[in-house]
Amino acid sequence: MSRKTWIYGLGGAVAIILIGGGLWETVLQGEHATLPVAEGSGPRPTLPAPVSRLVPTINVASPIGWQDSAHPVAAAGLTVTAYATGLDHPRWLYKLPNGDILVAESESPGTDARSFKSVFASFFMKKAGAGGKSPDRIMLLRDSRQTGQADIREVFLEHLHSPFGMALIGDDLYVANADAIVRFPYHEGETHISAPGEKIVDLPSGYNHHWTKNILAAPDGQSLFITVGSNSNVAENGMEVEKDRARILRLDLASRTLTAYATGLRNPNGLAWEPQTGALWVAVNERDEIGSDLVPDYVTSVKEGAFYGWPYSYYGQNVDVRVQPENPTLVTQAVVPDYAIGPHTASLGLSFSMDAQALPTDWRSGLFIAQHGSWNRRPKSGYRVIYVPFADGKPSGTPKDVLTGFLTADEEHVHGRPVGLALDRGGALLVADDVGNTIWRVAAASAQ
Repeated sequence: MSRKTWIYGLGGAVAIILIGGGLWETVLQGEHATLPVAEGSGPRPTLPAPVSRLVPTINVASPIGWQDSAHPVAAAGLTVTAYATGLDHPRWLYKLPNGDILVAESESPGTDARSFKSVFASFFMKKAGAGGKSPDRIMLLRDSRQTGQADIREVFLEHLHSPFGMALIGDDLYVANADAIVRFPYHEGETHISAPGEKIVDLPSGYNHHWTKNILAAPDGQSLFITVGSNSNVAENGMEVEKDRARILRLDLASRTLTAYATGLRNPNGLAWEPQTGALWVAVNERDEIGSDLVPDYVTSVKEGAFYGWPYSYYGQNVDVRVQPENPTLVTQAVVPDYAIGPHTASLGLSFSMDAQALPTDWRSGLFIAQHGSWNRRPKSGYRVIYVPFADGKPSGTPKDVLTGFLTADEEHVHGRPVGLALDRGGALLVADDVGNTIWRVAAASAQ
């Protein structure tokens, strides 16, 4: 058998691994989870001691798509159908007031840092079905006959730069590219915008360890909240490259000024307003490479001015000793998140379910969360859509599966990976599947 030489830079160290025969499997499979995902979920997750390894656990599922009539598995009382197929890496969803669905088809803009680690990571991104050329466009889907399936599909915006979040305020449509917020004029019912966009403000970019930028309009329409992920796992490239990163920014639209709303959030993605309290909630991907059981990803209400730990600590004051120099002053200020949703689940999209009129009543008082799936855990975690019940504006029970079946039974391959979520005009849940190139629609079994 041929030998391969892999060079992997990890936290400043470089591991040179000569791989032949079964040594590759030994290196990558040497660490396993000791706790079930449920132990890393809820308001008080179990946080075992970190596991230090020169080479992190790598457990990637190869994409195979959905063959024939295959589809995800819906929970009892629900059914799932394809709302739209044949898309090109659909990542994020946004519902317009008239019920049209915008789909950001997007991939990473690439990295301008050619480290050993970035080369290694790029290889495994491609193995997982990511890392290709970005479509750089937004598609419009319309279910004009109200059948639960889009019958109109148009290119709504193109020539963007790794677009992700979208928000409509009045007649202005804001799009979050990887490097800037851009504004376009919008007229209800149109299926294509040809007018050039106006750049409103630059966003932190370059290197692009976490490139996705999501946006959410404030209830008064005067500002946008913007998620910006970190430029590394745990600041291994130094804090100078983390300027204005790992945080939620607030953009004042009148002055076009950016200010930090909350910091220490390694990779925030989904944003939503909790309907009962009006609180801002976010889904956050936590750090990797300290074992399959650490660190749980989470959803939390966001307190203005709060610091959530990254990179110096996790889940409150649990110090990450890999980060040097330490910052004990900031650690004492670290806020404990509200609710853990399992280690390495890569939880991205979220949507409150109070308007999900096409679902049974017991699915209408909580939060839907799309879990894109792990690469740094054995066995794998995520690769599903879950539901967390809420009461009085807070999580009130254990997560329930909404959609599963994205992974094959042996966990070696993946049909698809859920990312963005939205509710359609009828109150059904839409799920963007960026590997299966499909938008799935979930509704009550009797409603289909």
